[in-house]
Amino acid sequence: MHNSFKTIGIIGKPSDSGITETITRVCTYLIEKNYRVLVAENSVEFVQNIGVQACPISELGKRCNLVIALGGDGTFLAAARAIVADDIPLIGVNLGRLGFLVDISPADLIETLAKMLAGHFSEERRYLLRAKIVRKNQIIHEETAVNEVAIHRWITPSMIEIITKIDGVFLNSQRSDGLVIATPTGSTAYSLSAGGPILYPSLSALVLVPLNPHTLSNRPIVIHDSAEIEISFCQNKQINALVTCDHIEIPDVLISDKILIKKEEIPITILHPDNYDFFEILRNKLNWSH
Repeated sequence: MHNSFKTIGIIGKPSDSGITETITRVCTYLIEKNYRVLVAENSVEFVQNIGVQACPISELGKRCNLVIALGGDGTFLAAARAIVADDIPLIGVNLGRLGFLVDISPADLIETLAKMLAGHFSEERRYLLRAKIVRKNQIIHEETAVNEVAIHRWITPSMIEIITKIDGVFLNSQRSDGLVIATPTGSTAYSLSAGGPILYPSLSALVLVPLNPHTLSNRPIVIHDSAEIEISFCQNKQINALVTCDHIEIPDVLISDKILIKKEEIPITILHPDNYDFFEILRNKLNWSH
């Protein structure tokens, strides 16, 4: 047993009975090895034939020394947002499809987990973003994002007109379907689909990627992650925009609102197996070099 990992939290993909076999196997192994195991309330129904303690996902970070996310990248993102303020590490097990963030295969799960819990792992710290919606000089909503904050046109066929400032300095105005502001972690997600570059995870950088810009010379730009990004709208006609933080929606953003985006002060700590290789993951997930 790794000395610091005495209580372990388990977060599974909610409403997916397909995780039953894997989550039961993990809980059984941990209990046999004398770890205290807490399972998120939305996943505990899938643990069969053993007694485990349910815990609200919002409390796992406060009551555990380590959290294991079983699912796809979406489950991992939800887990990261839930525990980031508590500064405890996170392990991802891939039960989804693509899985850039969840790097342990179910086939090798128990063997890999045993090695990691014995202290054989590499540690990586990744930063999140915090988005604030400001209306009439008041913050009306705040949300965190591991991958990206995205601004979209919403319920309108028209493009939206966006003004972007970096640390208070005007960058550009653009007519487009929206804008993606992504972390290095999120550079392999929505940002990549929109034509953005892949950023190495440890870079202190953010990437801004326009969505279907009206002017084709409007290209992605990489900036330092210490910058504060301010998004506002410059059209006269009142339309609503949609802001998403990972997969969490903040609807009904008005053209008079401002969106402030800045790196969170506390990073999330991700534990990888000793043989973790980011470039190998890119080759496997993106079918490079085949």
